[in-house]
Amino acid sequence: MKIAVYPGTFDPITLGHLDIIRRGAHLVDKLVIGVTTNPSKEPMFSVAERLAMVKREVTGFPGNIEVVEFDNLLMNFAEQQRATAILRGLRAVADFEYEFQMAGMNQQLNDDIETVFLMADVSLQPIASKLVKEIARFGGAIDKFVTPAVAEDVRRLLSGGSR
Repeated sequence: MKIAVYPGTFDPITLGHLDIIRRGAHLVDKLVIGVTTNPSKEPMFSVAERLAMVKREVTGFPGNIEVVEFDNLLMNFAEQQRATAILRGLRAVADFEYEFQMAGMNQQLNDDIETVFLMADVSLQPIASKLVKEIARFGGAIDKFVTPAVAEDVRRLLSGGSR
C-alpha cells in the first residue's frame, strides 16, 4: 500500500491546500493529512480547531484520506504512518528553496521515504494562510481564498465569537 503524508499547520486551511489534497489523494492508496503546530508560527486556531476544520473540509473527497494530529518530527510521523512519501505543495521559487532544503534533511534522516512536490494550481499560487489571516484581520474579504465555512470560522474568531 502506498501511503503519503501531507503535513501542515492549516491555519486556516485554504483552497490551495485543498487542491493539493484532492490531487495528492489520487496518487496514493492512502493520504494522511498531518495537522501540526509550527513553533515559529503563532496560530490563529488551536490544533483541535484546525483538526476539526480540515476534517470538515475534506468531507466528500476520496475515501482514502485520514486526518490526524501530530507533534513530533515530520520523519518520525511519516514512519509511524508507514508512509512511502511526504507530499508537499509548491507555490513559488521561495517555497522551492525551503522545501528543497527540508527534503534533503529528511532524506538524510530516512532515505526510504521520498518527498513528492505538487505545484499549486496557477490560480491558487498566491494563496498563503499567513496572507489570508492578515487580510481578514484588516477587514478584507477572504472568500476567494478559502471555503465559505472557513471564511465564517475566521470571521467568527476575529469578531470575538466562540471558538
